[in-house]
Amino acid sequence: MQNKEIKFGTDGWRGIISDNFTFANVRKVARAIAVYYNRLSGGKTAIAVGYDTRFLSDRYAAAAAEVLSDNGVDVVVSDRAVPTPTLSYAVKKRGFTAGVMITASHNPAAYNGIKIKTAAGGAAGVDVTSEVEKILEEPEQSSGGAKGKIEEADFTGDYISFLRKYVDLKLLKKKKFRVLMDSMHGSGNGFIADVLKGTAVELKFLRGEVNPSFGGLRPEPVLENLLGTQKFIKQGKFDLGLVLDGDADRIAAFAGSGEFIIPQKVLGLLVLHLIQDRGMSGGVVKTIVGTNLMDNICSSLNLKLYETPVGFKYISELMLKEDILVGGEEAGGMGFKNYIPERDGTLAGLLLLEMMACRKKNMLAILREMETEYGRYYYLRDDMKLESGLNVDVMRFKSTGSLCGRKVTRAKDYDGLKLICDDGSWLMFRGSGTEPIMRIYAESKSLKRSKELLAEGRRMILSK
Repeated sequence: MQNKEIKFGTDGWRGIISDNFTFANVRKVARAIAVYYNRLSGGKTAIAVGYDTRFLSDRYAAAAAEVLSDNGVDVVVSDRAVPTPTLSYAVKKRGFTAGVMITASHNPAAYNGIKIKTAAGGAAGVDVTSEVEKILEEPEQSSGGAKGKIEEADFTGDYISFLRKYVDLKLLKKKKFRVLMDSMHGSGNGFIADVLKGTAVELKFLRGEVNPSFGGLRPEPVLENLLGTQKFIKQGKFDLGLVLDGDADRIAAFAGSGEFIIPQKVLGLLVLHLIQDRGMSGGVVKTIVGTNLMDNICSSLNLKLYETPVGFKYISELMLKEDILVGGEEAGGMGFKNYIPERDGTLAGLLLLEMMACRKKNMLAILREMETEYGRYYYLRDDMKLESGLNVDVMRFKSTGSLCGRKVTRAKDYDGLKLICDDGSWLMFRGSGTEPIMRIYAESKSLKRSKELLAEGRRMILSK
């Protein structure tokens, strides 16, 4: 029987709660994961299970653990809601075969999902998820063997201990930074306080309480969801504002002035910090929708730049094969050298604090220095909700000769369609891997042109 309900996208399977994301389907996916890893490991399988603060996530985690156990897998379940990178770090640190994380990350409250983590702590690639999808189509059979053990454990201690070693706490010990931490009602609340314990950094928390409705907003750190946060920062005399998404693997930031620092610029800042302040080395990874700022930084610093399709699983794979310093995606997910091949919003935020301490400057001054040296780009994104069943063929735009008065000189079509103009500005179309949305991206050195490109993109999509 062909599986039509459960498809893995850019990072796991996600669905609408009580529609296709049901306990029955969670159990089906858990069984398929168990079968896949049992075949791979010869039956000696141990899997860590974590969950976020979404509606029923703990119950879904318990259901998944029960099915994994029924299929002979030893299971260790987190004793509390945790960030995805906490679960990922536990998988590698404790030597699990794999990890299962119940989360829909930044999706709206109606969604939940399942992410699969590899033994290395990274996102499972297509080689894994495609096999899991195939197993979903196989007739279910009783495992016939002994059940695996189910235990509960604290995954947070090892995670916090690692972050305290990765970040230069001696540098931050006497820095009286005032930091606003907005966890958007997600699972990242409080962890940064444990890491910074013993320093003079003052933390103020916003949206730290559990709220499965996320206050009516999706827990994605984009400016439209952060206007209240921005106002709070402007009024509160903070040095830095940090925002985590629902499962705390993505970040956005505000300078103390209240200026929003898009994740693309956060990535640029952290590349400069690790190279110039820490003296580290390695290549940089961006996705096809990444900013031209990274090209300029890498060219200037003689760093190798890699480009991948959208989805951190592609960055994870590169981090395992190549000497990668930082890998980042446009939505704020960033992974770092000497860690796991995984995104971590909390670590990214801590490194921004460390950068301020190293340079003895406020974040706005550091940001302006980067833009003066490597260029100021205006990066915009528009999410067009698609009607049910609407099939948008963006490849019909491949022959477009010009965009808003500039000649199109190149087109990239290996993940969506990116049209690049002769002045370096570009327009891109890409359907979301987790929601019925067409994402339209535009970037140029002029805010006016970027807005024009975005508007043109909408017109192109709506044209017959």
